[in-house]
Amino acid sequence: MKVINSSTKFTSLEDLYNHRELLRTFTWRDYKIRYAQTTLGFLWAFIQPIISISILSLVFGSFLQINISETPQIIYTACGLLSWTYFNYVTQSSGSSIIVAQEMIKKIYFPRIIIPISKAIIGLIDLGINLFLLVLLMVYFNQPYSPNIIFLPIIMLFNILFSIGIGIILSAINTRFRDFQYVVPFVVQLSLFLTPIAYPADFVVNHLPFWVESIYFLNPLAGLAEAFRWSILGSQTLNPLVFISLFVAILTFALSFKIFERIEKQMADIL
Repeated sequence: MKVINSSTKFTSLEDLYNHRELLRTFTWRDYKIRYAQTTLGFLWAFIQPIISISILSLVFGSFLQINISETPQIIYTACGLLSWTYFNYVTQSSGSSIIVAQEMIKKIYFPRIIIPISKAIIGLIDLGINLFLLVLLMVYFNQPYSPNIIFLPIIMLFNILFSIGIGIILSAINTRFRDFQYVVPFVVQLSLFLTPIAYPADFVVNHLPFWVESIYFLNPLAGLAEAFRWSILGSQTLNPLVFISLFVAILTFALSFKIFERIEKQMADIL
């Protein structure tokens, strides 16, 4: 592994591109740890979303009986879960990545931001598996695709950038506030129910003042879940407030580099 002078800054996208070989090395290492060298690696990547989709569909579809028009509840849930599943993996793995790699960080200098980003890249495998399961469900239930599906890559990009941004921020903050890493899993799980995954956003904000609805969409996951369903199913009109979520997602990604840069200067001493 190439050792880099510690006086150099590595927090820009250009720096990441210049050190793409190092990023590839870290990503391949994470892949082997998560999948290649484990018995249940890929199998668990399929089992986990299947369980999540089934439970949420059962709770919101059968027990709460939320009206979602003619779309099968399990497909409706699988579409909404696309936004949260990748976010969940990135926050869990990237958030603690710097602390886990602290011994290596103390010995040599390299672009620290590569560590959380390599975790986020591996999470794309899980995102692809979730998409694959959704396709299988739509084929099984003979669910037609919406013409809006041409916008799916753009929506996925917003989802990826937001998740990476949060992962970068958490990886930096956790080096200063170690107790924060125990709070994050609870908050992420809470976001599963605060995000309109198995129910439409209108179920929460309907008949509420416009400013309350605007605050609700400050959660990028809320707008992304709605956008995923709009692009894949086309069963609802896209709420204009979704663009608030998309703006916050991009802003989070942009600010994450600045936040990481400020904490990175003291990272070796803190660890």
